[in-house]
Amino acid sequence: MKKLLVIFLLAVVGYSLVNALMSVPFGENRITEGTVSAYYLEQTPTQLSVANVITAIVVNYRGFDTLGEVSVLFLASLGLGSILYRKHKEGEEEVAILKPSSQLLQAGSKLIFPAILVLGAYVFIHGHLTPGGGFQGGAIIATGFLLMMMAYQDYRVSHNILMWVESLAGVTFAGIGVWGLAMGNTFLENFLPIGNLNDLLSGGIIPIIYIAVGFKVAAELTGVLDTLLNIKDKH
Repeated sequence: MKKLLVIFLLAVVGYSLVNALMSVPFGENRITEGTVSAYYLEQTPTQLSVANVITAIVVNYRGFDTLGEVSVLFLASLGLGSILYRKHKEGEEEVAILKPSSQLLQAGSKLIFPAILVLGAYVFIHGHLTPGGGFQGGAIIATGFLLMMMAYQDYRVSHNILMWVESLAGVTFAGIGVWGLAMGNTFLENFLPIGNLNDLLSGGIIPIIYIAVGFKVAAELTGVLDTLLNIKDKH
């Protein structure tokens, strides 16, 4: 009886999904004149000289929201570090939970770690030209540090350096936004030349903001990973 009931429920769910997907007009042009999406697609290349429309929306048209998202990520990493932090007492012996890794992982991590950092930097530097951006590039860089932490049990990152990188990136983001207000315009108003479309030096303040976001995300995620992987246990 239970099997029949499960089969019936799966059939109902499957029918509902198929029916919903069949009603979606795949392939049809749903971007009509006068809509917000049409405005973004039309104005981004000419108004901002940015090829990646998503970047323009995230960093310029709704840049204040993005600043809020970065702040949420900062508060989450700060809260996690505060919860997991435990002061080392004098004379107390501790051992890391991590187990020693293989020589293959150690050798491979040394080889590809610089390439991961370059790839992450490339992604957020070219975020206004190609798919990607600050969040994606920062996450890629953090995975590089994660690889090194997994490969070497004694690998450590300086949380003081991460704090400075994160702080400078945040101040850069907010400072550019405030500078737009100081110029008599709006928050994150572009005050730099927009350049030519598809050039690296184009988009005005957008590449600078995405670079700052990339460094901030990389520093925050790396700090969280280091905290999680280096939790100590008493003997």
